[in-house]
Amino acid sequence: MSDSSITGPLNARHQDLAVYCKLAAVTMIWGGTFVAGRYLAGGLSPLLLASLRFVLASLALLGFMAVARIPLVRPSLRQFGQLALLGFCGIFFYNLCFFLGLQQVSASRASLIVALNPAVIALGAWALFKERLSRRQLLGIVLCLSGAALVICSRDPAALTTRSGGWCGDLLILGCVLGWGLYSLLSRDLNRRLGPLQTVTYSILLGTLMLCSATWLRGEFDLPAIVRLSPVQGLSLLYLGVLGSALAYIGYYDGLRRIGATRSGAFIALNPLTAVMLGALLLGEQLSLVMGFGALLILGGIYQCNKPLAGRAKKAIL
Repeated sequence: MSDSSITGPLNARHQDLAVYCKLAAVTMIWGGTFVAGRYLAGGLSPLLLASLRFVLASLALLGFMAVARIPLVRPSLRQFGQLALLGFCGIFFYNLCFFLGLQQVSASRASLIVALNPAVIALGAWALFKERLSRRQLLGIVLCLSGAALVICSRDPAALTTRSGGWCGDLLILGCVLGWGLYSLLSRDLNRRLGPLQTVTYSILLGTLMLCSATWLRGEFDLPAIVRLSPVQGLSLLYLGVLGSALAYIGYYDGLRRIGATRSGAFIALNPLTAVMLGALLLGEQLSLVMGFGALLILGGIYQCNKPLAGRAKKAIL
């Protein structure tokens, strides 16, 4: 047996492990955005907050590219249309549905609905791109959903109840799931041709333009409210823009390009778990054994979604 026949699969497994660590870090960053959002609650209108978040993300991305001397590529007309669609789905439409939905349903209930993301992304990848969806991966998705539901409902049992008229808020949060699913799936061709950095930068720039336009048209641009932000709120806003948007989006898109939508999407189930853990660490919120069991289900689900390729690499070594 040649050395290359052994080192090839081993290198592939090491590369996959690096992607897993990156995606886990991305979901931890996204979990922290819930805590940052808590610090900003009530300080700014939701639409203005979303606009500022992605203005900071745009500046961070353009600043990084300027320092690294990476020029913005010139996309074709077709690619520009695709990038505008990504900006609409993943930045503008997602945030509009999210913030309008939160006006009608609780944050815990919204988190429960958003936890459907891995299932929607996996089914979309199977339907649109014929990505293989094995029984093991289906089991992993079910485990992720169950674990996320346990974590969220143990924190707020009322998340399962719907108040009068709450169905409209539920539909808006489902719009978030649809928007993020499209943002994850429609990037496939652009990710390969332009790369994650260019794709994320263009989509965020175009989505930011849409958000700022909507904020201005609705008369929600409030400069005095921005000036009144405390230092902690300012740092929270920087976290949302630079880490929670610019850096995390690039890491997520790189994962999509390397291991596919189904396997990458499974990591989104870590969002509510990391949000709860950071809430306990930074905000003094309580943890419970049920949350711990939910965490084990989520980790088991992610393992099941990503295990098949590891199994094939092992066979190749043997």
